[in-house]
Amino acid sequence: MASIRVSTVVPAGPADVWEDLRDIASHVGWMSEAASIRFLTEATEGVGVRFECDTVLGPLKLTDRMEVTEWRTGEAMGIRHTGVVSGAGRFLLSAIDGPNGAVHTRFEWTETLRFPWWMGGPLGARAAGPVLRAVWARNLRRFASRF
Repeated sequence: MASIRVSTVVPAGPADVWEDLRDIASHVGWMSEAASIRFLTEATEGVGVRFECDTVLGPLKLTDRMEVTEWRTGEAMGIRHTGVVSGAGRFLLSAIDGPNGAVHTRFEWTETLRFPWWMGGPLGARAAGPVLRAVWARNLRRFASRF
């Protein structure tokens, strides 16, 4: 199992960050490995939303099936991965003090993922951890640059 945690500071308050983050379809604009997103439910926001994300990371291409398990407006979004790679992820937003009295946001992304046997199982997860951590840290920097 791979357990990954990355974070960044976004130069905007949590309400503004959430307005961008809540648009799941727009995640392809800042997640380099997300090629496309297709919703499997009519709703596109909130607990119970299901979607597929075509994921491309180097030579690896797969469809990641996900379901929103937590939706706390302005604070958190939780995801369950139910495709080839399974597990759970979470985006957590918290207000922090920025320069000159401004409110900024700490954006923390955590994932716990299980890889199938043909992707190396636990050994594949261990090898993938540093790569995914680097990719997701870069993704968070890309997200923060939108503000």
